[in-house]
Amino acid sequence: MLCVITYKIALVRYNAQVVCEIPIYFATRQAVTVMKKTDQADIASSIATHLKFLRRERGLSLDKASVLTGVSKAMLGQIERKESSPSIATLWKIATGLNTSFSSFISSKAHAITPESDGFDDDPNMHIKTLFPFRDDKGFEMFELCLTHFHEQRSSAHQQGVTEHIHVLEGRLSVCSEGEWTAIEAGEQFILNADIEHGYRDDVGRTRFIAVIHYPTR
Repeated sequence: MLCVITYKIALVRYNAQVVCEIPIYFATRQAVTVMKKTDQADIASSIATHLKFLRRERGLSLDKASVLTGVSKAMLGQIERKESSPSIATLWKIATGLNTSFSSFISSKAHAITPESDGFDDDPNMHIKTLFPFRDDKGFEMFELCLTHFHEQRSSAHQQGVTEHIHVLEGRLSVCSEGEWTAIEAGEQFILNADIEHGYRDDVGRTRFIAVIHYPTR
């Protein structure tokens, strides 16, 4: 498959004289597809590397890590070997079980997930961009999320005391907490207790929001 990124020269004229030339780049659909696949491969590699590091640092076998996270030993092994990429929900289970932040798996600048990329193969209607990765001295991480096509995302409970501070940028977001849904309009905020099962839903076809996830002092 030939994937081409080309450009044309746009001539900027003033009083019939060319004053500068601006290159305008065009990418073929195949090129965009390859770039997305590269992003996904980089994400899978980042997750695999960090998962291996955490297990070895803590002396955890795959069996023990499976017990802590609720993710099967087979799946953890596939993730570490880059044979499988976890869904967002599964990665949250791993982060929670290993008592670490979500962004620690994907926060490398080289592996940043942009709203325009598919991000996670199993979550094509939920895109995540890390704005501020977690730091121990700050106690929070910040993401920009985009839900499309009326997508509903459920999440298992995070670590005890974790809260999510949500600000809706565009669309309308519904948040589920303790079995009840609350609608949040663009420009509105909501604080979610994330140490219980919760969920998010795009109510209008496309919703963007900021989520600041605050972890209690460890």
